[in-house]
Formats: sequence, C-alpha cells, structure tokens
Amino acid sequence: MLHNMARGKSGRIVIETDPKLKDNLYLALAKKGLTLKGWFLQQAEDFVKNSDQIKLFN
Repeated sequence: MLHNMARGKSGRIVIETDPKLKDNLYLALAKKGLTLKGWFLQQAEDFVKNSDQIKLFN
C-alpha cells in the first residue's frame, strides 16, 4: 500500500502513532539502552541495505 505523504527536503522524518505504542516503544528502547533515533537509523540502514537482496527463504 502506497500513500502520498508530504516529503520535505530536510532530514526530518515525522510519523504519527498511537500514544500507547509510543510509550511502549520508548520503554522497550530504554530497557536496551537505546534511543529512538539510534534504533530507527540502524533499522532504516539495515532495511535499505537489504532491500535489493534476493530472498532465498520465506
């Protein structure tokens, strides 16, 4: 599913989520000593790096 969302020229990414999910995410990240920014950047880099790889198994 593709949505037309505003995309500016800055490096900022803004998403809206359920407040309870946000709270739970921050709690889970804190337990692992991570920040939202650090976690997100690692996830995004891994996703982009692996997006062109062929899946051998489902």
